[in-house]
Amino acid sequence: MHSVDILTVTVIGLLAVISPGPDTLIVTRNSLLYSKRVGLYTALGIALGNILWVGASLTGISYLIAKTVTAFTVIKWLGALYLIYIGIKSFGTNKPNGKMVADTHEKVYEMTSKTAFQIGLLTNLLNPKCALFFVSFFSVVIKPETPMFWRYGFGIEISCIALAWFSLLATVLSVEKVKSFFGKFSELLERVTGAILILLGIKLALYQK
Repeated sequence: MHSVDILTVTVIGLLAVISPGPDTLIVTRNSLLYSKRVGLYTALGIALGNILWVGASLTGISYLIAKTVTAFTVIKWLGALYLIYIGIKSFGTNKPNGKMVADTHEKVYEMTSKTAFQIGLLTNLLNPKCALFFVSFFSVVIKPETPMFWRYGFGIEISCIALAWFSLLATVLSVEKVKSFFGKFSELLERVTGAILILLGIKLALYQK
């Protein structure tokens, strides 16, 4: 029985993480504009966010957020404002959340691992759709007789799938040829991703369950 459930979780997890959304965009942005390290730490932050959502789901917190209009609305607006904030920062004169590294002939901007991790974590945690996803996910996979060990195991599997996928995305986007190609359009890419983040923030603010 559990082998079937594991396969179900794997399919659901893959479909969830490869779907375009704030997590995918933020990893793409940080990997292309900064470095593989920044992309990987962003992915790690997203994975931790997923683990926290798993814990919230298994303790009933996600269900309360999903069903309580006030709680859902507060998280929704915080998430929307955060995405819009990052998007607006992308239109600044310097790389958003970055610092200049002076050991090269060109101006290179880098982001600290801590900042990258925080961006990934907050992007995931401030997305109330994650609460809806995990509530739906556990209602499909978990049955009343499912042991707690397996409940947490399924949740951790989802988090590991997210970490693996976003780490792979960060690695691929950090390949020299890919970086070199997109590097020619770094300023344009910065502004395009900023605009998309702002639109995602607005879309989240207008989202109705």
